[in-house]
Amino acid sequence: MPIKLIVGLGNPGKKYDATRHNAGFWLAERLAAQRRLSLRKEPKFHGLAAKLDTASGHAWLLLPQTWMNESGSAVGALAQFHKIAADEILVAHDELDLPPGGVKLKQGGGHAGHNGLRDIIEHLGTADFWRLRIGIGHPRDVAASEQEVVDFVLHPPGKEERALIDAVIDRGVAVFDLILADNMAAAMHKLHTKPKPQAPDAAS
Repeated sequence: MPIKLIVGLGNPGKKYDATRHNAGFWLAERLAAQRRLSLRKEPKFHGLAAKLDTASGHAWLLLPQTWMNESGSAVGALAQFHKIAADEILVAHDELDLPPGGVKLKQGGGHAGHNGLRDIIEHLGTADFWRLRIGIGHPRDVAASEQEVVDFVLHPPGKEERALIDAVIDRGVAVFDLILADNMAAAMHKLHTKPKPQAPDAAS
């Protein structure tokens, strides 16, 4: 089934703009900029939304303006209103289990403690939606406390980490033509294949 709803997860407000937990927002905003979409307040969907044209009709781009742990109310409202099934939804979100520079496209799975995903699963009644997982790394190699994880995701990444995250967000945006054409296998292959480092310029 072609994707009809793309969701970027994050927390609203300037205080959270640069934090790791907003990586889903970063991707959605970059996708909107690339396609020259105007995100507008949609109170009935509890978020900012835009409609984009696709080969199969159109899809919605949504940035919930609830707190992260209430993201499902926005996703559920738009999906119900436009009769969008769970397997026609893609959610872009930060992922602790992938390092900065890591990215993965997959369908289904648990929430792994991610409160945004948890709430979406509860509102949709299923976990059968697509996820674009943007690696942000983990506060430390061994098991961290819940508070350490909260502090980690609610702080900005370092300069080198942010550059790695930005690079995979660019790669994620680059495969959306394939995603929207319902060519998930090709999108996954392209996204999961790390680009080869460029050879140094012989003239330098």
